[in-house]
Amino acid sequence: MSKKKRFLLRLDPTLYDTLERWAADELRSVNAQIEFLLKESSRKAGRSKENSQESAQEPDPKL
Repeated sequence: MSKKKRFLLRLDPTLYDTLERWAADELRSVNAQIEFLLKESSRKAGRSKENSQESAQEPDPKL
């Protein structure tokens, strides 16, 4: 198993409650939900090293 970087994240309680409900809906922990959302966002922004072919085929919305 690869080592993961640890860091402290402070969130507004309302945002945390929202993430907690969202994570429960998708059968994930809050930590896994945050990681999923960050990975998905970085992939969609084209900043992920793991860009899929799907993202490469999406047109640039700025054009």
